[in-house]
Amino acid sequence: MKFKKVMASVLAVAMAASMMTFTVSAEETETVSLTVWGAEEDQTLLQELCDNFAAAYADYAVFDISIGVESESTAKDTVLTDVEAAADVYSFASDQLTSLVNAGALANLEDYAEVLEAYAGKTLDDVKSANSEGSVEAASIDGSLYGFPRAGDNGYFLYYDSTKLSEEDVATWDSLLAAADAAGGKVGMTLASGWYNASFFYGAGFTTDLNDDGTTAIDWNGTSESGYTGVQVVQSMLEIAGNSAFMAIADGDISNQIASGDLVAVVSGTWDASAAAEVFGDGYAATKLPTYTIGDEQVQQGSVAGFKFTGVNGMSENIGWAVLLAEYLTNEDAQTQFFAQRESGPTNLNVAASEEVSANIAQAALAEQSAYGVVQMVGDKFWDPTATLGENIAQGTLSVDDEDGIQEALDTMVEGVTAAVE
Repeated sequence: MKFKKVMASVLAVAMAASMMTFTVSAEETETVSLTVWGAEEDQTLLQELCDNFAAAYADYAVFDISIGVESESTAKDTVLTDVEAAADVYSFASDQLTSLVNAGALANLEDYAEVLEAYAGKTLDDVKSANSEGSVEAASIDGSLYGFPRAGDNGYFLYYDSTKLSEEDVATWDSLLAAADAAGGKVGMTLASGWYNASFFYGAGFTTDLNDDGTTAIDWNGTSESGYTGVQVVQSMLEIAGNSAFMAIADGDISNQIASGDLVAVVSGTWDASAAAEVFGDGYAATKLPTYTIGDEQVQQGSVAGFKFTGVNGMSENIGWAVLLAEYLTNEDAQTQFFAQRESGPTNLNVAASEEVSANIAQAALAEQSAYGVVQMVGDKFWDPTATLGENIAQGTLSVDDEDGIQEALDTMVEGVTAAVE
């Protein structure tokens, strides 16, 4: 019996013309073609999960599922180049959600809730309640879910060598740099990136937000609700960057610098867990980011608390099947496998509460830092100006004593970030 006929009354609201065909007769079984995009390091696991999905629904169709490489960090740019030619199912970072939805590149999953219930045996509310509240909120716009939460590890914290640094040493940037210098090592962090350098501003109470017109709201050149000025934050960053024990690392080069053996501590995320564990050996440890000094006060460094979602192309020709596949790639079993094989931090509450995840050093540090994390929602023009500011801090182009020069640099950065979308 054809799926369109079976589900006609259920799907009349949104998808009658775009639903896949389900068959239960071997003679009538049709081939359903789907394309999935995911990170390069996830290809093997994605293939395994897609094979399992095809087997689970073998009574309804024969599946031809192609898997391609596309990083979550670059998914938006690739998808928006040609939405119709993009994958049916793809993974993306949480800060890309609004742009993808506005372009029609993500299906509203609420429209396909009854497909999910009829064939996966779960409601969309089941999916939401199974995952962390933060991940569901970040995947939603105006109460509608546009992506299945898959990972909550798109954030950063501090790795360190506990044979050279103590827990007390890594509590503040002042003591961390002093201890690293005494140990003859460096503390590494990327500053020339608005993803990383925002951590100092967020910690001091500054904000960013995405406006409806795609521009970014940012207050870093003013005074935060906590009473700190942007100039004070930059002065603190300059003090850190100017310390001989600090290493400013180019964006994307953290793994190589860990492997060099020059670092005794580094700011990074779970993707560098294996590299840090190998280099630090028995001293492998991780914790939340340190506090930093503003005047005579210690300010907890913030961070970006990002998520990874799997969404469905709103222009998919097999959109119903794509919804079922996307859910399958992100359910509890899938997230268990992503953690086991990739150490990917789960959003699924049951997986996150497991002994395996709780005992993981990197995941424990991520969870500790998450209390200070901010879901970073910004427009495309945020990145270049904030990277330039960070590079100027890293290179010492700005002087810690030149408050007027720092204010001018902040004003220039904010002007660039808030520029109208062309």
